[in-house]
Amino acid sequence: MEIQVKDISKIYGTKESQVAAIDHASMNICEGDFISIMGPSGSGKSTLLHIISGLDRPTAGSVFYGNRDIHNGKDRELSAFRRRKIGFIFQQFNLLPVLTARENIMMPLLLDKKKVDDDYLQELADFLGLKNRLSHLPHELSGGQQQRVAIARALIAKPDIIFADEPTGNLDSRSGSEVMKMLCSIREKMNKTLVVITHDPRIAELADRRFTIIDGELSEVNAL
Repeated sequence: MEIQVKDISKIYGTKESQVAAIDHASMNICEGDFISIMGPSGSGKSTLLHIISGLDRPTAGSVFYGNRDIHNGKDRELSAFRRRKIGFIFQQFNLLPVLTARENIMMPLLLDKKKVDDDYLQELADFLGLKNRLSHLPHELSGGQQQRVAIARALIAKPDIIFADEPTGNLDSRSGSEVMKMLCSIREKMNKTLVVITHDPRIAELADRRFTIIDGELSEVNAL
């Protein structure tokens, strides 16, 4: 499914205090793309990801998934669309501390009142090295293990696209490298569309298509 980002802007404040977090950004994301978006802190990259993924609304412009304008509808419809079509990986993991790793992974399906495919969950756990950690609570896991639980949670509903917002930002260099290797492998083996937000040029260079964002202005690197 192609995603078309059409001339989106995000404005905060009013009159003289207005700030453009995103300034007329456009891009197309094709099925199977591996895209990185790199920029310094405060450049607008997380805001851009939140708008493209439906977590936030633009001040102007539109985002189409196929023929569907995701911001033209009711909030509950968009929430259901996100649960079924989009997987999220965040810097802070965002695991529920009172739930086990298994329960955290299952959460998107439970929220959507769908049956959990235990075989697929086990396949993800085996692939991500979590086979013996599914009964552990988040505080019993290392940072790298918590992020792998978050990756499994992002994949459990078999979404069309994965958005990762600084997925290694809360990890040491070794754990961060392992997480990125897993994401690259998942993208290749499962043919997932992957969009990664990062400030690390080493991670950005792993992508097939690279974008930069500076002061809200988006541009593709080496665009043909």
